[in-house]
Amino acid sequence: MAEEEIKKTEEVVSEETTTKAKKSKKVKRIVNNGAVHIQATFNNTIVSVTDKNGGVLSASSAGANGFRGSKKGTAFAAGVAAEKALELAEKNHALNSVDVYVSGIGLGRDAAIRAISTVGIKIDSITDVTPIAHGGVRPKGERKP
Repeated sequence: MAEEEIKKTEEVVSEETTTKAKKSKKVKRIVNNGAVHIQATFNNTIVSVTDKNGGVLSASSAGANGFRGSKKGTAFAAGVAAEKALELAEKNHALNSVDVYVSGIGLGRDAAIRAISTVGIKIDSITDVTPIAHGGVRPKGERKP
């Protein structure tokens, strides 16, 4: 009697483990051409790899790679962030050529672009999209004669 109960409980346990929902494999998108957006500030550098429509394939930053404080704003940290983001995109999405869009005036601008070429991804174009102030709005207060 006790043996039958043990067998029944073993069967129930084995059924529960097999009836769990199986996760379907995520289909990898193959993206040959993409874009790399580099935002270089004085405090950090953020690198995002996207497809041509703007969908993010991978992203990385100096802070996400273990750099803290003032070290995040260095050129070396920007290079590490760019390498990591591009290696992920190349491995998961078969990326082989990119257009680079650089924004900001931080130290990581040039280092991130150099890191892209060292990974082995072809750079089609480099565009600076840093916003430029041109007078702006009228200042607060009365106009001076």
